[in-house]
Amino acid sequence: MTRPPGSRTRLIASATARGRGRRTVNPPLERGSTLLSDRAEDMRDDNLGPVYGLEGLAPQRALAAALADLEGAHRTVLAPSGLAAVALPLLALLRPGDEVLATDALYGPSRRFLTRFMAARGVTSRFHDPGLKAAAIAGLFGPETRLVLVESPASLTFEMVDVPELAALARARGVLSAIDNTWAAGLAFRPLDHGADVSVQAVTKYVAGHSDVLMGAVSVRDPALARTLDHAVEDLGWHVSPDDAWLALRGLRTLPIRMAAHAASALVVAAWLAGRPEVSEVRYPPLPGSPGHALWRRDYSGAAGLMGVVTQGWSEARAHAFLNRLNLFGLGYSWGGFESLITHETGQMALRQSPPALPGTLLRLHVGLEDPADLIADLDQAFSATADV
Repeated sequence: MTRPPGSRTRLIASATARGRGRRTVNPPLERGSTLLSDRAEDMRDDNLGPVYGLEGLAPQRALAAALADLEGAHRTVLAPSGLAAVALPLLALLRPGDEVLATDALYGPSRRFLTRFMAARGVTSRFHDPGLKAAAIAGLFGPETRLVLVESPASLTFEMVDVPELAALARARGVLSAIDNTWAAGLAFRPLDHGADVSVQAVTKYVAGHSDVLMGAVSVRDPALARTLDHAVEDLGWHVSPDDAWLALRGLRTLPIRMAAHAASALVVAAWLAGRPEVSEVRYPPLPGSPGHALWRRDYSGAAGLMGVVTQGWSEARAHAFLNRLNLFGLGYSWGGFESLITHETGQMALRQSPPALPGTLLRLHVGLEDPADLIADLDQAFSATADV
């Protein structure tokens, strides 16, 4: 029996598949709002392709198809940003009176969308301890709980959830499960394979990979859910530009190679940081001894370059001095691009109902594609230069 091709092969084979005549490898960059038909009878014939540019032209359709293949989805819907991709299933699937159960470690803008926008429209939210086991989370489901929103690893503190168990428990109770899977990019972990109803990712991050695109994607297997998402995008009038879709598709072709390099370097840097006296804890699930390592080993085929580093008793002033001393780590809030970045916790922990008691400042590192030895040398000199701050 022939072995089915892996992700690395599939992401490229969709570009080189035969039977479509002489063409460029990537789809043409079509820009247009108005699409012309030859006959009046053809103007509303969807079988001939989109009838208006808002429906997406060649780059958007090729990107959505490639992402659906990556995620193992029936349908992938594009959104203008990662936050829009989180918002889309909430807007499409929830009604006044419904409740969302989410981790207390939820990404700050996602939490804000729930507590400000959705709450004003009659959808309530509850937040659980991010360290709870799947059965304990399911035990919090109430009669109004319609959707459980998962981040695994969680934002900033990187707790892991047993997604297969939680998804199965949710399905048995009639609760939809949606996971923000940006950290794994649909490559290192495929939530739909593990029972989740909805997989969301910020294409901005690893898929695009070059810090020059804003985009999100929502993937589902259930055709009924797909239709609901399609209708929501149509009604909202959301659109992803062909230029951005073309750039994201180009990034997607090399995603497996880049992700593997990020993960390999991040593990080296994380292990080095774990041995530093200035560091209390490194929160990076692939690192042995890190919280969630066993779940990561069981369910994930790879990793990202993003981690949390808890310092040992640092003040904010020392954290600022340390960040300012670094040369190779950019000071920026995103991640997933080719460059290394670092931030310190800037207020999201204050939004939590029960923030963890940490012995020092929480830093977030994204390990890019630079030589890890050079990144370690940069961190080392910054530790030394700020020892007396």
